[in-house]
Amino acid sequence: MTGIRKVLAAVFVGLALTVSAAAPAAHAAHATQAVQAAQAARAAQADKLKLTVAGDGAQGVTIQASYTDGRRLEQVVRLVLTATGPDGQKIGPVQLEPQPEGHGFYSSGPVLSTGTWKVTVNSPAPLPGKATATVQARAAQSPPAPEPVAVTKPTDGAGGAGAGWWPFAAAGLVLVAAAMGVAMLFGRRRTD
Repeated sequence: MTGIRKVLAAVFVGLALTVSAAAPAAHAAHATQAVQAAQAARAAQADKLKLTVAGDGAQGVTIQASYTDGRRLEQVVRLVLTATGPDGQKIGPVQLEPQPEGHGFYSSGPVLSTGTWKVTVNSPAPLPGKATATVQARAAQSPPAPEPVAVTKPTDGAGGAGAGWWPFAAAGLVLVAAAMGVAMLFGRRRTD
């Protein structure tokens, strides 16, 4: 009977070890599935774009594209602009080009006429995104011309600060030149 007890004890210990080993593996598999689902949700969210649309102060539109999780966009994406303006005017689709001002910065250039426009920007797959904004387009402004500056001469006869020194300097130079000439003239007579 002792041999049977040993065999039964070994079977129960083996069964207990198998069950205890399987439980963490099942728990680990469930945890792994949960982590993978969370990563897939984040990846799906990261594969979408957040588009910020605004007017450029004149007759164009600027767009800042980034990932929805806040990371900046490092690659060029295709953005398409459509707009509806005053009196039902329509513009687009216009494909936007990236600008050198920064990553994810796009500009349409002057495509709108003066007035209020409803602008929609779309980004197709693989990085989908869409934004709509109301933009006030204005005629391009040129900077004001500088006002002319009048140059006037002083009327008090002083000629400005320090303007009376040059005649004295010229007279001094003439005297120095004359003195050198006289010295040279007398110097030659002595040697002859």
